[in-house]
Amino acid sequence: MPSYHVENFGCRATQADGAALEHQFDKRGLSRASSAQADLIILNTCTVTNSADQDARAAIRRVQRQNPLAKIIVTGCYAQRAPDEISALPGVTAVIGNSHKHQLAEIALPILSDLGWRSASSAAIDSLDQIAASAAEGIAFVPLTSLTAQDRKPEARLYVSDIFAHTELLAAPVFESTSASASDRTRPNLKVQDGCDNRCSFCIIPSVRGHSRSLSLSEIIRQVSALVDTGYRELVISGINLGRWGRDLAAGHQDDQRFESLIRTILSDTSLEKLRISSVETMDWSDELIHLVASSPRIAKHAHVPLQSGSDAVLRRMHRKYRPWHYREKIEKIRAAMPSAAIGADVMAGFPGETDAEFEATRRLVADLPFTYLHVFTYSARPGTPAAAMPNQVPVNVARERNKILRDLAAEKKLAFMQSFLGKTLEAITLNVVHNRQGVEFTEALTDNYQKLFLRGLHTPNRWLTTNIVHIEDGVFLGSLAFPAHPALAAFRYS
Repeated sequence: MPSYHVENFGCRATQADGAALEHQFDKRGLSRASSAQADLIILNTCTVTNSADQDARAAIRRVQRQNPLAKIIVTGCYAQRAPDEISALPGVTAVIGNSHKHQLAEIALPILSDLGWRSASSAAIDSLDQIAASAAEGIAFVPLTSLTAQDRKPEARLYVSDIFAHTELLAAPVFESTSASASDRTRPNLKVQDGCDNRCSFCIIPSVRGHSRSLSLSEIIRQVSALVDTGYRELVISGINLGRWGRDLAAGHQDDQRFESLIRTILSDTSLEKLRISSVETMDWSDELIHLVASSPRIAKHAHVPLQSGSDAVLRRMHRKYRPWHYREKIEKIRAAMPSAAIGADVMAGFPGETDAEFEATRRLVADLPFTYLHVFTYSARPGTPAAAMPNQVPVNVARERNKILRDLAAEKKLAFMQSFLGKTLEAITLNVVHNRQGVEFTEALTDNYQKLFLRGLHTPNRWLTTNIVHIEDGVFLGSLAFPAHPALAAFRYS
């Protein structure tokens, strides 16, 4: 039986896509294996920065070195953006863009036939032309033969078409069956939205993900319920522009197709114990959403709100749709409603033309606001974006110095936040990871407010527990079990 391995790079949406890819192969009878042993390696790439592209290329070289007989398929955002560039790399068998990711397993079956194996589901597939003809939703199959670079290896296969032709979000399958038991797995991602209709001047993602597309409410509820039935206790919903969920769905249902309505329906129509919301843009943190997250014990107290810059002038050059004072107001409202919540942001250092004064505006806003963590990025020019052609590109050494200033500031704020919980209790979900520290075993867990916790002793994965916070070490809580559990969730946890 052939084996496969999926390796994901980048955001939660990409991780959810990777889980869907695994499901495609599982239901066709392939077995999972390590990258060093698998027959088929799928690299599910990111392209948000130059560094992300470099990571993907390094992974291709590593896989070819460690497992030279493996068939390497590259998919994801980098594959959609630069298929010829990738196909020229030694060892790459096929490049499958986001446009054809939902058919990846079907495309891979003829490749696997080179290994002398065909599954029952692949028996009717005689050629790649048949796969092309059966492209979902009637979207034209476009192997980029007319666009290929002269140095591309002739045997590399390309499957990429216009991502903007996709008007519907294909569901990421629920994991009805896997090799691991439900108790060994925690915190699945469910992608409910893809694509983005914003046009930030620095961002390549809309061109590789397409228009904003939403999974239907009924399908989301079906999948959440199936995950709960399988044994999951916490679920993360994710998207490329998550707060825009529902805006593209059928006219006449606007009142029921807003992000807040999705959250309310998940709470009312499923028995999910804990819902965690991934990144939501400033404009979409409505007062209603803040109240929903703050008032329900079944929603994790965690808000990730991208900032990018604290300078009004820089935000305008970025084509962002809010001003620094709007952002400040949202964060202050979130903190007032949820004093114990983790609040994080994406911040960019070194955007083209960023002056010392503009950077200082960002540093000052970060210092003023109650952030508990930051994702700090050094600006990376993306081909074809307006920012890449802007004058006054910031020298790399200056941008990296600014990055470090922001990261050091974030570390100080994170430590102060964590210290406020010493001697208190926090709810945490146990993960399937065990650490040994100086001969003492600890189970890794994640608190409701998004802090890593090492819980003394061995504990079953996928359980919500109430913990005592006794120490902080290397940015991690050390804790012990406390009783009783929060009464609002006791019926779930100890049933």
